[in-house]
Amino acid sequence: MRSKLATIIMTIIIFLIICAFVLFGMIFWQELIQMETSIQPKDVQTVISENLNTIDQDIKTPQIIENPFDKIKDDKEPVKEVNYSNITINKYFYNQLEEESKTIYKAFESNKENMKTGNYRVELGESFSTLLNQSKGQEQLGKYYQSAIEAYTYDNPDVFYLSPNKMYLNIETTTRGNNVTYNVYINSGNQANYFIDEFSSKEQIDEAITKIEQTRSQILQNRSNNTYDNIKMVHDYLVENIEYDTSISKRNIYNIYGAMINGEAVCEGYARSFKYLMDSLGIPCTLVIGKGTNSEGRTENHAWNYVQVGNYWYAIDCTWDDPISTTGRVSETSKRRYFLKGSNDMLKDHIPSSQFTEGGKAFTYPPISSSNYE
Repeated sequence: MRSKLATIIMTIIIFLIICAFVLFGMIFWQELIQMETSIQPKDVQTVISENLNTIDQDIKTPQIIENPFDKIKDDKEPVKEVNYSNITINKYFYNQLEEESKTIYKAFESNKENMKTGNYRVELGESFSTLLNQSKGQEQLGKYYQSAIEAYTYDNPDVFYLSPNKMYLNIETTTRGNNVTYNVYINSGNQANYFIDEFSSKEQIDEAITKIEQTRSQILQNRSNNTYDNIKMVHDYLVENIEYDTSISKRNIYNIYGAMINGEAVCEGYARSFKYLMDSLGIPCTLVIGKGTNSEGRTENHAWNYVQVGNYWYAIDCTWDDPISTTGRVSETSKRRYFLKGSNDMLKDHIPSSQFTEGGKAFTYPPISSSNYE
């Protein structure tokens, strides 16, 4: 009888010990869990995995992809402290961003040189922990991230080599009991780099930038103190030295390298080049996207510019001022049909779009003069 009772007691003790180990393990697991969320944005104008710079693609919103972190760490790695509050930026689309988006934009600007490596990790630290602890905080951060990328690429045509659809916003989540912290950073994910396909190394980027800057110097060597004359000089140079690419298949046709170095581009290449050169001259200028209805009555996605002369803004479309001529000779009138136009004329066949991506932030453009520049 005593033997049977002892067996029962021993069984109960063993069962309790097992239960204690299981409970301890569950508590330990709950105390230390790390997850990493990767937000992959659509680029400024296209769906994921499409080329960054074409505006002839559908415009959609970003996806959020979650993946469990592959290690449970005994101690949380120290988070690099970052502070971009000392960065001062005054650019057109940047000024329309929420503070959260401005922080991300500043991170890009502060690390512009580092990002030429193509896989530099841009740290944002724990600056978004308060937001991410809120309901739908991750979704909201994704929107802030998308707006920041859009504004950055539209304000800065000189970062022609970056491909936002290869850039990932990573949210590393660490849970210790009831305490949850978030470390946020941007990298190239599982991509080799976050360059457009035409570039693969910092050396190539630096070489391309050197060529562009040399061409810029040649274009602007005859600049004057007159804003109108400088705008006309840049406009005429682009119209006379760039050929519109109808194949939509050549390299760099959507950026300033293709336009200014290769001499071939589509509308976006013209518009980005015009802004790049206006920025160099200190003349306020924005890139504009929307719909254009051509002389054949066909409406298509299009890009052009608004530029400021004196107290007023005017529209310029270098692409449509560069008609394809069978004689090789273009009249001065044809070359300036869309030069410093007001809304009364420009809006007849150019309709701006305030959203760069479907469901994205609605940006505003500067109101242009109703009448043409005279």
